[in-house]
Amino acid sequence: MTDPVRQIADAVLYEGYVLWPYRRSALKNQQRWTFGGVYPRAHSIEHPDDRWLMRTECLLEGEGAACDVAVRFLHVVRRDVAGPDGTLVDALTVDGERHLAWDEAAERELAPGPIALPAGTQQEDLGQAGAIVRSWEALEGAIAVSSTRLAPGLQRVSVEITNTSRWAGGERADALRRTFCSTHTVLRATGGAFVSLTDPPEHLREHAEACRNEGTWPVLVGEPGRRDTLLSSPIILEDHPRIAPESPGDLFDGGEIDQMLVLNILSLTDEERAEMRDSDPRTREILERTEALTPEELMRLHGAIREFQAVRG
Repeated sequence: MTDPVRQIADAVLYEGYVLWPYRRSALKNQQRWTFGGVYPRAHSIEHPDDRWLMRTECLLEGEGAACDVAVRFLHVVRRDVAGPDGTLVDALTVDGERHLAWDEAAERELAPGPIALPAGTQQEDLGQAGAIVRSWEALEGAIAVSSTRLAPGLQRVSVEITNTSRWAGGERADALRRTFCSTHTVLRATGGAFVSLTDPPEHLREHAEACRNEGTWPVLVGEPGRRDTLLSSPIILEDHPRIAPESPGDLFDGGEIDQMLVLNILSLTDEERAEMRDSDPRTREILERTEALTPEELMRLHGAIREFQAVRG
């Protein structure tokens, strides 16, 4: 069974990764990684709107309660394409398959403590025709967790994420390669329960309002009524958010309607589909999954009534 918490966390992780029309040439995809960025401090000093610190504060009930913390983000990976002589090219076709130069991303999941991810390079050979060369910059920073006792059986938990990666100036794209992109925090309680900051009980409202959240907002996740897991997301969510069961899979844009996106994909020209297929491995998955939908699966996207409510006259 799919973990519903993981589903929501992954939706946050890839929100805005690439947008409709899912092609490298699309204007809206020229500037990516727009959600949940924790930028290098040196860049943030010059561009204050790009924060270098993300802070989560929440309330945890239960005498002796504790929580595990995991921070997840995307690490931008540069994808270059090299010809047979090693010269970088924009595109290369090998055995009928086209490979385009663009950026990808690697998932990172870290526990509290120092962040020290080294730079690296990985080469994928394409026979004698050339190679795909992936590279990424070093990331440095820290994840600090602390707690403050507010009352018997009540504590405030704080998670602070900072990015101190080296950056000596340059274009925004250069800073993004040293940024924690789509950053979010997952907290799991043991021996206690989290308090909803969206709708706290009256006797805890003052403590809830005193919590400082910068660049993110914590909500309860999991089955309705459960309070053992919290997702601190850079995207505004309600408590206990859910992925629609009719969704055919992640489309990287939770703000859009699945049916509209699916129909738009199916209406693409052959040339547009080819670019979508070649722009990114994940957009290829979207295309292939959409093309494989049955008429019954398409009809399920037309709409659903979750519950009926009485209308008061």
